Amino acid sequence: MKITFICPVFGLNGGHRVVATYARHLQARGHEVTIVSQAARPPSFRAKVKDILGWQRLKAKTMMPLTGALQDRHIVISPPGPPAAEDIPDADIIIATWWETAEWVAALPASKGRKFYLLQDYEVFPYLPVDRVKATYGLPLKKIAVSSYIRDEIAKNHATTGVDVIPNAVDLAQFNAPSRSRNTSLTVGFLYTATPRKNVQLAIDAITLAKARLPDLQVKVFGSHPPEDTLPLPAWVDYQQAPPQEDIPKIYAACDAWLFTSEKEGFGLPILEAMACRTPVLATRAGAAPDMIDGTNGKLLPALAQAFADEIQHFAQMPDAAWQVYSDAAWRTATSYTWENATDRLLDLFNAPGAPECPALLLSEQT
Repeated sequence: MKITFICPVFGLNGGHRVVATYARHLQARGHEVTIVSQAARPPSFRAKVKDILGWQRLKAKTMMPLTGALQDRHIVISPPGPPAAEDIPDADIIIATWWETAEWVAALPASKGRKFYLLQDYEVFPYLPVDRVKATYGLPLKKIAVSSYIRDEIAKNHATTGVDVIPNAVDLAQFNAPSRSRNTSLTVGFLYTATPRKNVQLAIDAITLAKARLPDLQVKVFGSHPPEDTLPLPAWVDYQQAPPQEDIPKIYAACDAWLFTSEKEGFGLPILEAMACRTPVLATRAGAAPDMIDGTNGKLLPALAQAFADEIQHFAQMPDAAWQVYSDAAWRTATSYTWENATDRLLDLFNAPGAPECPALLLSEQT
């Protein structure tokens, strides 16, 4: 079966990891998978100067390690912009992964495959052309959401029903860790990004309050870019910029609790990644957190720095055996649903009753 994912500029964020993971699992089952993405726009003169001075790392230099297994089946279109039909291989299935790519996929001829829309967030953001984003939810593409939150928002605000939900899983070949004891000095971590809705300021405020009570508190943070002047990290935080993919599970596993402080989120993949590394999660009620965190594997908290600081102190003061219960429960949650399960459900939707038959899919499933 020939399957094409259409993406914006490809990087290392959670949504791109989801696409790359699906591509890898589908390819392992014998399907021919292609990812088509956009080239990064050339950096401005000001950005070039900052890069030379060491002030920021240019997106143009970002590597694409997630799609290495596809080799030449990752097509990068340059210059960036809407792809022409000849840029896209003919296929059985074609999948949009972002509102703009949904516009592109809707305009492509039928020869590019039956059309699907993988919804990884409710993308009605004020910095986007909101009317165009909303219009994509009415396009004649079969819609698949990664969380019930996305499905419910689209149904409530756009009267669009029939959206299937396939939750994300975590790559257990990468994110895993053996059972361990809690650190002598409590260690917490979080993912750094300046994107406002990720609400990293809440995490910074919480660790600052907690540090005043727990002088030995250790904090490990990683992110794609240097911390911004408008969102500085305390000097005592251990920050790793763009760590190698193989080092990210080690960061999770070095922590006793992971902070997830988003205001809004389509899913929240770091929740599962941390849990797979046996790290309980302290989270706001964003994205899929209410679906995954049940009080035994972490805590759902109000979006208040005081609430997070109080829970960090609670984790520091609880008996080691009690922390171990949280850690074991987190690991069980992350390993109870796999990418193999998610891929099974995706393939079921590709050939769901009532959909036009895809002979290539039928043949692959019989073999």
